[in-house]
Amino acid sequence: MRATRIVDLSRPVGPETQVFPGDRQPSLESAATIADAGVNSTELHLTSHTGTHADAPFHFLADGPRLEELPLELFCGPAVVVDVTGRADRSPITRADLAPWENAFGPGVIVLLRTGWSAYYRTERYFDHPYLDGEAARWLVEAGVRTVGVDTLSPDETPYGGHEGSGWDAHLAVLGAGGTIIENLCGLDRIDFPDPVFSGFPIRLASGDGAPVRAVAMHMAD
Repeated sequence: MRATRIVDLSRPVGPETQVFPGDRQPSLESAATIADAGVNSTELHLTSHTGTHADAPFHFLADGPRLEELPLELFCGPAVVVDVTGRADRSPITRADLAPWENAFGPGVIVLLRTGWSAYYRTERYFDHPYLDGEAARWLVEAGVRTVGVDTLSPDETPYGGHEGSGWDAHLAVLGAGGTIIENLCGLDRIDFPDPVFSGFPIRLASGDGAPVRAVAMHMAD
């Protein structure tokens, strides 16, 4: 098997990266230059949840597994793109919305929720994305799903602009089952081939709560 097409699903990390409300804006500074040191090198300042990144259970659960303790199989495998586009701002994505893809859910399957909200990246509206309600998240977990990816800041409602949010039900369901959540994906509309394989391995940061990933979808063929 080989990859005949690879679709990049990742956001660049830099000063213009949109971050979760209250998080530090990333910055990149020159650490060395060819002129001065013979090499180019960059110093990074960012949180572990910057850009396209993976959450570990330890992000929400004090006794939860850290990122490096999770099986690597969570970050690579067959994917299902669930189309939940055309929704109103801050509307819940329910079990009924996911039902048409029910037969595709199962252990080892990576579920990618395509809301279309990546079109609003770096705008105020990006904060007003739809969110996965708790019942739907728990249903995915019961079906054996342990990796959920979203083209939004979070699978849960993002508190911002007077909205307090509806809690962390989706995070707690998936992470509480020992899974991972991949946030701030983009390009899900470009996965126009059947049976995509997702890959999004995180940097192995010692903090263990989360880390940026380079997420891609691959079309595999003989």
